[in-house]
Amino acid sequence: MYNMLKHAHSGLRWLLLLALIYAIIKGFQSWRSGKAFNKPSALIGLILTHIQLIIGLLLYFIYSPLVSFEEGFMKNDITRFYSMEHFVTMILAIVLITIGYSRGKRKTESTAAGKAVFVFYLIGLFLILLGIPWPFRGLGGGWF
Repeated sequence: MYNMLKHAHSGLRWLLLLALIYAIIKGFQSWRSGKAFNKPSALIGLILTHIQLIIGLLLYFIYSPLVSFEEGFMKNDITRFYSMEHFVTMILAIVLITIGYSRGKRKTESTAAGKAVFVFYLIGLFLILLGIPWPFRGLGGGWF
């Protein structure tokens, strides 16, 4: 079960990153040009973000052997990353993306909705990119 969830979580990240980039582009276009804001693009990013959250919480609390709170876990780079850094960074990103979607949905003016999604999704994307265990970081993560 662990390997299946880990691969699903790692593979789904690519769809999430593409959806966030698309929503950010659409939000920017709406903000700058005054075009009608494309709410489905932001919704897809939000849904994929929350699916990642559910899979990640299952891994974090139930299945992952990399998460540990034993004495001295902060001294081990990999255990510290998965137990604290990855979790906190991703939760912050998900909160920001959720706030961005909620604010964008409530705005009646397209430029204000686009700006809200653009700003919050961009910050969330930046945090997600920082929190991913990329293979070149030496944290045991892979491309998929």
